[in-house]
Amino acid sequence: MAMPDDVAGAPIERQSETPYYQQLSDALESRLASGEIKPDSRLPSESQLCAEFGLSRATVRHALRHLEARGMVYRIANRGVFAGNRHGQHGWVIQNAEGFLENAITHQNRSVTTNVVRSGYQVLPAFAAEELGLPAGTQGFELVRVRYLDGQATVFSTNYLPPSVAGIVESASDALNGTASLSQLLHRSGYVLAGANRFVRAVMATPEIAAALGISAHEPLLQVRSTSWRADGSRFDVYETYVRTDIVPLEINVRAL
Repeated sequence: MAMPDDVAGAPIERQSETPYYQQLSDALESRLASGEIKPDSRLPSESQLCAEFGLSRATVRHALRHLEARGMVYRIANRGVFAGNRHGQHGWVIQNAEGFLENAITHQNRSVTTNVVRSGYQVLPAFAAEELGLPAGTQGFELVRVRYLDGQATVFSTNYLPPSVAGIVESASDALNGTASLSQLLHRSGYVLAGANRFVRAVMATPEIAAALGISAHEPLLQVRSTSWRADGSRFDVYETYVRTDIVPLEINVRAL
């Protein structure tokens, strides 16, 4: 029998903006990372998780599917959900909430380092201002980074942040020197991702991007342009990322509803 999502005393923060399924997913991921749940061992059943966390079966299933989409667990029909990944190397799962850094570390178990090319207040590009619902000419915050996967330049990304968020990033020295996650900083500051719209297209590398990624000028890359918003609909981040898919492919998991 499914448990309601408001059972008292369960280890879920009922007042948090973070969805219940995400909280459960994070808790299970912590157990996987710590080794409490061993590789290829069976996770607790849906019924057990419902009882332990005081969540409905639908919420538990959502959390397990989220972990499965990220390659943290795999499912065997009629047997359950197991720790680990049965399908080898994965790419950047772009429909998930986490950014490239979190995905590469947790999903692919690979080393990521960051070089911040520049950061500071700038007039937002017209497309970013429009996506953020701001007037043309609005000054926001720009953060430009190169991400290295196992020491190889892989991703060139630019985040455009509105004035409401700029102060948070400006004062975060660890995010500005490339040693901390921007998405985690925003999450801790109350900018919890509720949804995002992402477009992917093939483009030619500009001279700056080509030099940063160690490729020839005008070599084709995949561009991911994303706009993120909170549960109230307010938009708080636009990013434009150029990916060397010869190093890390983009991965999209499809599920029937």
